[in-house]
Amino acid sequence: MSIQSIKEGDYEGIRGEIRKVLKQPQYDDGSAGPVFVRLAWHASGNFSLVEHNGGSNGAGMRFAPESTDPANAGLTHAIDFLMPIQAANPWISHSDLWTLAGITAIEAAGGPRVPWQPGRTDYTSAAAAEEHRGQVGDRLPDGAKGADHIREVFSRMGFTDQEIVALSGAHALGRCHPDRSGFDGPWVVNPTRFSNQYYKLLLTRKWVPRQWDGPFQYETTVAGTKLMMLPTDMALIEDEKFRPWVEKYAKDQDLFFKDFSLAFGKLLELGVDRDDTGFAKLVKKAAEEGKPLDKVKMAGWGCPFAGTGPRGRDAKL
Repeated sequence: MSIQSIKEGDYEGIRGEIRKVLKQPQYDDGSAGPVFVRLAWHASGNFSLVEHNGGSNGAGMRFAPESTDPANAGLTHAIDFLMPIQAANPWISHSDLWTLAGITAIEAAGGPRVPWQPGRTDYTSAAAAEEHRGQVGDRLPDGAKGADHIREVFSRMGFTDQEIVALSGAHALGRCHPDRSGFDGPWVVNPTRFSNQYYKLLLTRKWVPRQWDGPFQYETTVAGTKLMMLPTDMALIEDEKFRPWVEKYAKDQDLFFKDFSLAFGKLLELGVDRDDTGFAKLVKKAAEEGKPLDKVKMAGWGCPFAGTGPRGRDAKL
């Protein structure tokens, strides 16, 4: 496998290089795709509307304390898999590469094309990250908790109940590891294929508590494969507002793909405030304007490409 230097601005070419490193025979189920999706998610999902910080811009996970946050355990594998691409193409920011890797992995796994645009910039040092980013730990969902916790975490980022359920469908990819999250096992039989099986299994299988020494989780067996669900997963069918969306996505994969694409695209834009050139500066826009972030017009809020300049709009994939 030979990683190529791609012409600056050729993001489709970078996608091709990402596809080259997706196959990892010695890692998990033979694919780096699921951990690329997790990297993009965790790099973006620590955004806060209240504190005006976090999000995908900056690639703060390269520095402590974000790099050592237990919630991000194992993501060094994803960063290492992408490092040859970064080394050969230093013109692309880590934050653009991480998010682009996530959406490329989803599509390569049979999922939808997620809207994405470049222009993120990187922190140059741990001090710069700390000054702008602040403390972003404990913001990601805790798999051991229930519906109220999920709703609180995602509402901090501005997501609706429908979007929460759609984003949860990413559990169709990958598995949990006892040495990272503490939980163990895949959610679906084929954890390298993106589909609506996650929702179907939630509704049709009998999930029972697993008897083991690890944290509380549920399990069932499908086609000889032990599968698991977290308390946060089960909350989606126990909560009266979440469940209808689980049922819709279980019946209609096209609807799930459409809604997931928009919600994941929105997730990757959190904290990315672009100027009229399309570049996202590392500034606290809300703080500069002296008003809460939910009163600030943000590029990408609602529509991932709203309000962007020529570089962002024309360069999107």
